[in-house]
Amino acid sequence: MNTPPVVSPEAWEAAREQLLVKEKAHTHARDALAAERRRMPWMAVDKTYAFETPDGRKSLLGLFDGRRQLIVYRAFYEPGVFGWPDHACRGCSMVADQVAHPAHLNARDTTLVFASRAPQADVARLKARMGWEAIPWVTLTDGFDADFGVDEWHGTNVFYRDDDGRVFRTYFVNNRGDEQMGSTWNYLDITPLGRQEVWEDSPQGYPQTPTYKWWNWHDNYAAEAAPDPKWVEVSDAGEATFRKLDEGARS
Repeated sequence: MNTPPVVSPEAWEAAREQLLVKEKAHTHARDALAAERRRMPWMAVDKTYAFETPDGRKSLLGLFDGRRQLIVYRAFYEPGVFGWPDHACRGCSMVADQVAHPAHLNARDTTLVFASRAPQADVARLKARMGWEAIPWVTLTDGFDADFGVDEWHGTNVFYRDDDGRVFRTYFVNNRGDEQMGSTWNYLDITPLGRQEVWEDSPQGYPQTPTYKWWNWHDNYAAEAAPDPKWVEVSDAGEATFRKLDEGARS
């Protein structure tokens, strides 16, 4: 291996600071891309689709589970897929292994669902074996996968429902774009409402709340209708320190 040079702590810090400038530019570019994504046109979904779930058959609207946004990942687990019936596709399984607890998405009015053609009994067995119990996983019963570009390859579709119950397709990502999925932040960044925090560049009228304040333990969201005052105090202090350090680095 042709490894990099070994340098002093001072030289290492200088090299890190130099790279950090580019990394921050990358972060800002990513934020700008997410802002543009929130302004993409929507496509109405007028066709009816049905899915088998642990709670019985549901429509696409039903998969929202009462929330405003829906993310559907097409996972390959079915006859004919390598690993069946003991395992799902290796790539799709890696995606599932990376998924953060869905409660954080739920707190942002967003539902995440995996969809395959395997029967629910097989899905339940797979989830228990692999430790994916927190991920809602439904069974495709019709042409949903073909209609949304995921009949032959994995992909992530995003949908939005309005107050009248109309459903719209707002975004789609596949190929290497799917490899970044799993983080709560990356999922929210592909939704039409985004992270819903005040710093975001979103269209007028979009829901936004103070940054950091909505964060919670994944088993505690239902217990708190409003941010805990102590957490507000802690996060305010942390943000103030962060801003001070950031300003010092720029001066």
